[in-house]
Amino acid sequence: MVNAKGIWTKKTLLSLLLGQFLSLLITATGFSSSELARKGINAPTSQSFLNYVLLALFYGGFMIYRQKPLKAKWYYYVLLGIVDVEANFLVVKAYQYTSLTSVMLLDCWTIPCVLLFTWVFLKTKYIPRKLVAVAICIAGLVLVIFSDVHAADRSSGSNPLKGDILVIAGATLYAVTNVSEEFFVKSADRVELMAFLGLFGAIVSACQISILERNELKSIHWSAGATLPFVGFALAMFLFYSFVPVLLKMSGATMLNLALLTSDMWAVLIRIFAYHEKVDWMYYVAFAAVAVGLLVYSGGDKVDQNLADEDTAQSKRFDEEAGLDHPAQKDACENFKTEDSRQNFASTSITEVNVTRTGGGKETEWRKS
Repeated sequence: MVNAKGIWTKKTLLSLLLGQFLSLLITATGFSSSELARKGINAPTSQSFLNYVLLALFYGGFMIYRQKPLKAKWYYYVLLGIVDVEANFLVVKAYQYTSLTSVMLLDCWTIPCVLLFTWVFLKTKYIPRKLVAVAICIAGLVLVIFSDVHAADRSSGSNPLKGDILVIAGATLYAVTNVSEEFFVKSADRVELMAFLGLFGAIVSACQISILERNELKSIHWSAGATLPFVGFALAMFLFYSFVPVLLKMSGATMLNLALLTSDMWAVLIRIFAYHEKVDWMYYVAFAAVAVGLLVYSGGDKVDQNLADEDTAQSKRFDEEAGLDHPAQKDACENFKTEDSRQNFASTSITEVNVTRTGGGKETEWRKS
């Protein structure tokens, strides 16, 4: 049996709290984007720009203070910045067309993409249980799209299917970003990664804003209702980018995936109580499918190993205690081993004598049987 005290440690509780904090941050970004979309503000790149600036200033300043040489080529970070900016652009853009719940659920498409990319490029191997979990998650995603297309309630967005496609495209780019970050974290440095991601992300965002969103920003009436969602989105994204590596170091990707799963339920609650919208019943089925898939994907490995180790230790202790508690059995076992050793010695001696007698006048050859 697994010791419950070994599970509910202080480190585990801190990981759970941090995981829910990250989950709420993701929900906050979705809530901010949805609020801006409801106000008719369509500037997805501008929303992410402030986040990249904060990352560049904070981690860039810390990097300059350390004065350490670069561990990766700078142009790799340029490519990573471009992909990350476009991923955020597509997902935030999707809020103009589909519901908050659909975006949060369809964002799970990142998981099967990460599996594929790590298998192809990082040569990571996955057991069949992981693949079954991916299939369950994809089934849930199909239900979300089916619900958006066929549901009678159209308050979820002006073009749900288009929004779903944008989310899936953005989630695919998120997978590219995640796999690239995994590579850089292992081969380079986390502070260096965040600093250059913020720097080049801000540069790419500024260029894209000047081309695509310049007129949109001029037309915005910058009241408190428009400014607060912008600032809230940037702060939530900055905190999320900063604390994800902390949770990964404490508990690994399993805890992160399970924690972020609850963001989907937070999104459903926001849609019901804040927006007073009806949620189609297929959303609950889709959420259950995604939840089961992520649980199957994330859990089991360490628990099975701990159980096996504990069973082995208990079996060993049982054998030792059995020998101490029953001296007669212990003496019988020792006598059996002694008798067996004598028989082996006698067998060896007889073989040697036979070899000597059958030497036939030749040189005697000694062998052990």
